[in-house]
Amino acid sequence: MNYNIEIIDVNSEKYPDNLKRIANPPQKLYVIGNVDNLRTNSIAVIGSRICSEKGADTAKNFSYKLSKCGLTIVSGMAKGIDTLAHIGALEAGGKTIAVLGGGFKHIFPKENVKLFERIIKENGTIVSEYKEDEEPSSIKFIERNRIVSRSIIRSISSRSKEKKWHKYYCKYCKKPK
Repeated sequence: MNYNIEIIDVNSEKYPDNLKRIANPPQKLYVIGNVDNLRTNSIAVIGSRICSEKGADTAKNFSYKLSKCGLTIVSGMAKGIDTLAHIGALEAGGKTIAVLGGGFKHIFPKENVKLFERIIKENGTIVSEYKEDEEPSSIKFIERNRIVSRSIIRSISSRSKEKKWHKYYCKYCKKPK
């Protein structure tokens, strides 16, 4: 994979305003794809990696319909709900932003490499705060959630048995003091 990576500094006009307002904004964003998507009205659709058929259908349909209304879908490109959110947006011909918990050379999960490529090909955006060769880790996924939760106007979260991940995500959704 050889893509043009744009590095956006926290002081750049291209840097999303909502991210500048958090306590510890990433100092740099590494971006592949349509940088303009970072400044669109967006909504996060996140949820469980292991989801029910109903949850999967709901996430994909919501993302499809919200995209048709002109909203950009933001998610973490994880298995389950995140993947379906991105696919729903793409099937609607809409915009989507995938925020990664590692660098671009280490797509996780591996089965989403084709989704990664499709997002770029179809005018979407891939974002990471990590250099392209940094491997993903649990702490990086938690840190990723602050970007997902603050680059949006609203959030939709599906039920999850994996409550710890939702706890971290919801923590970041709260307004900064």
